[in-house]
Amino acid sequence: MSITIDLSGECALVTGAGAGIGAEIARWLARAGAHVAVHDIREKEASSVVTSILREGGRAFAVVANARDDAALTGMIDDVADRFRGRLTIAVNNIGMYGEFSPGPFTELDGDHWRGLLEQNIVITALAGAAEARHMIASGGGVILNVSSGETTRPAPFMSAYAAAKAAINHLTQTMAVELGPYGIRVVAIAPGTTMTETVVEVLDQDHVDALVDATPLRRMTEFDELARLSVFLVSDLARCITGQLILADAGAHLSRSRPANRSASKND
Repeated sequence: MSITIDLSGECALVTGAGAGIGAEIARWLARAGAHVAVHDIREKEASSVVTSILREGGRAFAVVANARDDAALTGMIDDVADRFRGRLTIAVNNIGMYGEFSPGPFTELDGDHWRGLLEQNIVITALAGAAEARHMIASGGGVILNVSSGETTRPAPFMSAYAAAKAAINHLTQTMAVELGPYGIRVVAIAPGTTMTETVVEVLDQDHVDALVDATPLRRMTEFDELARLSVFLVSDLARCITGQLILADAGAHLSRSRPANRSASKND
């Protein structure tokens, strides 16, 4: 006897899927049989992910929109649902960014920094989730997966605004689960540990990476495909009783008694 996750017939949207975690989640959803809309603000990157999915025999198409523009974000989700003939059944809200801001001491962060990171993380996730939920309510249910951060489970020196904005996603996930559950919609969140995204590679030197690994029980980073496999499970029928939960995938980093405090800490983990 074997157990196979089959997402054939499911229609999925992954935001911020032009690279890194989002791209890998999109690929794995397609491998499981879902038809995937790959969103990114960068057309070239979104199209590249779509090409890799098609090359493997999956089904996908690219959509481009600036998620920081409210109308563009909700319009993109409406367009995706239209292409799926109203059947948006899986949505992964992966957008969470530092944007033009940099990590820094709590005492030095100004209002623009705080407002910017709240906008680029919790506000985008909330507006996307609401637009996705409206389509799921109309079509009879679905699953929304929000990507949070392992930084929300422990102190985050020099990353207070980013971590606080991501922590708000954890609470939002619970509230969404309560409000949307009666419509047959599950809402879950994953919290990745430090993952070597393009941005992280740019800001972490090898000494900092080594210190992070040494402070983690499994002595390693979280890999893209591990987050993607977890996501496929959570949106599948095998997880049909799970809602309102934050699932950590951080190689045990939240158990560490200490972690490096460096003002050049990762911008996305």
